[in-house]
Amino acid sequence: MTAIEEDGKKADQGPSLVQIAVEKKQEANRNRYRKVEGHLIDYSKYHLSTKEYLFYSLSAMIVLFLIGILFYENIFIALIVAALGLLFPKMQRKKLLRKRKEKLSVQFKEAIASLSSSLAAGRSIENSFKEVVNDLKLLYPDPNTYIIREFEIINRRIENGETIERAIEDFALRSDIEDIMNFSDVFITCKRTGGNLVEVIRRTADVISEKIDIQQEVQVMVAQKKFESRILSVMPIGMIALLKYSSGDYLAPLYKNLGPVIMTFCLGLLGFSYWLSQRIMNIKV
Repeated sequence: MTAIEEDGKKADQGPSLVQIAVEKKQEANRNRYRKVEGHLIDYSKYHLSTKEYLFYSLSAMIVLFLIGILFYENIFIALIVAALGLLFPKMQRKKLLRKRKEKLSVQFKEAIASLSSSLAAGRSIENSFKEVVNDLKLLYPDPNTYIIREFEIINRRIENGETIERAIEDFALRSDIEDIMNFSDVFITCKRTGGNLVEVIRRTADVISEKIDIQQEVQVMVAQKKFESRILSVMPIGMIALLKYSSGDYLAPLYKNLGPVIMTFCLGLLGFSYWLSQRIMNIKV
């Protein structure tokens, strides 16, 4: 067997030990950076405040308690159903986390477009990052806007003698957003290899902008369907409430014998249909 055939056979067997060691080292470095910068915002996690946790829990428990009374006419079963409201903050946390990432992605699109324009105008990298903050303050008057705070942190680190590659990489790791991490990899590689940084950032900005624009168009198209799915999910409950308080004798058999079992099945089917509709309309680009 020739040396070429042996190399081909090794390649077919998967990554070498050296590649695995390099990947583990890179992962360890990323974890180390995340620990060092733990006092900054970690966009991969969302921590509910005590006020938010109590608000979401109590709101969900009240709604579920009323639904339990409507479906079972039994206060003890209604309390058991209401206890499920304690799981709602966890679900809401994921929703708030997703919204925060979407907001940061849109803000990053504006920042990268400003950065590309500044570099094309002949400014240095450091001055371009400072100019981005000024441009962002015109778009977002709130000084606590995520992207403004992050670029101010990057500029402060550069002023303190830290490399711009390290500052951008830390922001990308904390963002936990694919577009920002891809930009970080492209920027660091181009900066270290001496590539045409202006052209690379311009093309990267165009790609990211197109992707985010497509995401926003999809969200606009699906927004109406999401609203319709919520209406369809509430309508069965409204119909049961209308029948119960307008002609209670019509629903009386559903609260006796096997009636609660049928109501439980209907309630579960209603919850499953709502979950399935949200999954179908969760389109990712």
